[in-house]
Amino acid sequence: MLVHELINQGAGSDIAIVDHERRFTYDELKEAVKNCRNRLYAEGVKPGDRVAIFSRNSSEFVFVYMAVASLGAISIPINFQLSNREIAYIIKDAGARFLVTYELLNLVDALATLRCDIRLKQIETKNIGCAKAGLEEAPSFPSHLDEHAPCVIIYTSGTTGNPKGAVLSHRNLVANCEQIVYMGCKPECNVLCVLPMYHCFGWTCAVLYPMWCGATVVILDSFTPKETIKTIREEKVTDMYVVPSICSLLTKLATKEDMASMRLVVSGGTTLPLKIAEDFMEKFGLEICEGYGLSETSPVVTMNPPGAAKVGSSGVPVHNIEIRIVDPQSRDVPQGEPGELICRGENVMLGYWNLPEASGDALRGGWFHTADVARIDEDGYVYIVDRIKDMIISMGENIYPREVEEVVYQFPGIAEAAVIGIEDKLRGQAGACFYSLHEGASVNIRELKKFLQENLALYKIPREFHELPHLPRTSTGKIAKRMILEEFQKNK
Repeated sequence: MLVHELINQGAGSDIAIVDHERRFTYDELKEAVKNCRNRLYAEGVKPGDRVAIFSRNSSEFVFVYMAVASLGAISIPINFQLSNREIAYIIKDAGARFLVTYELLNLVDALATLRCDIRLKQIETKNIGCAKAGLEEAPSFPSHLDEHAPCVIIYTSGTTGNPKGAVLSHRNLVANCEQIVYMGCKPECNVLCVLPMYHCFGWTCAVLYPMWCGATVVILDSFTPKETIKTIREEKVTDMYVVPSICSLLTKLATKEDMASMRLVVSGGTTLPLKIAEDFMEKFGLEICEGYGLSETSPVVTMNPPGAAKVGSSGVPVHNIEIRIVDPQSRDVPQGEPGELICRGENVMLGYWNLPEASGDALRGGWFHTADVARIDEDGYVYIVDRIKDMIISMGENIYPREVEEVVYQFPGIAEAAVIGIEDKLRGQAGACFYSLHEGASVNIRELKKFLQENLALYKIPREFHELPHLPRTSTGKIAKRMILEEFQKNK
């Protein structure tokens, strides 16, 4: 199956998309995608072309993505919060000649600065799904391409250097929908899409998978607590894919009655602190099924099965994917010991766009190397320990920030916490704890240190503690540790 063929899965008269006041049946969705592909073909989009999509969550995003795929071209979803310089870098790197956008951008100077001579054509998303007189019917999907052809290039966040483009095929994306079938979505389900569509987690789990099941996708263009709670209640949302920060805010602001229609809550994007999970489940009586994945894996690698979730774990490997936990020499570590998680399956990317060396390194030995430290318990459940690059080495001892953060979250008054490695002349590295507080709370650092000493080895206790009004987050809900560290170093 090809990605754009997912829109054929639902019954024609069933609702495919709810987008604020607009509703589209599956038949109407197919018509809108046809109109959109005719428009893009008329603009010159051909098989193999890279088409950047710059848009907030919307029906139009779905129309464009499916139309691009159906033409044999390749979508490049772009984070709408990026600067012109960052957008220009992605366009140059991908060689995109088309930018489908919800607002016209002035990228001339940014492209010139990068010495990029691409003649970029911008196409507005407004009315792109409506029929336009006089347009030639676009040809069908090219016969020389198949399900293993590239469908999308997802640019990673670029925490080290420039972002890399993970190339995913049609098969990668459809396979991941098949792999998470045990999440139990049915045609009668209403699935909330509040995570950004440009991100692989939101797109695969909250758009492609529901369509594969013939269900309804309820679109919100961004997360605002009041509107999200109202939408869950009024649209009787059954399934929700979120990040931990959304769980925390819903616990604080929603009532149990607001969440009465919910059958499935999945948390991903970043690790779910135990305290946030426990508070959410206690208030709403809902199980949270935490999962784990990466853009390079389309994205889901592991997921807690509904009805058998282990709080604190990232679940078990999804169907038809193999995982191993290995040491730096790629040897399997003993069961229960931490090591790098590597995986292989049909959801693993083709490689990084125009980066053969990086692709070869990431996919060495036929396994995708995630650079995440994990362990597996006796029941096969995976626990993500930390990112390899986030690990702090102090006096030769390995310190995993997530372990320390979990304990910090248990201290009364703490709302958010991030432990980051900083230079230490004696120890090489030491931990610095940055935290924010719940409204009206205060924290005595001496008491916090005492609490940590009672629950952690002394070498794991952060050297410094810094209170912030709030911790900056990426667009996908992760705490932006790099931004915190840069600001800390600037102010030293």
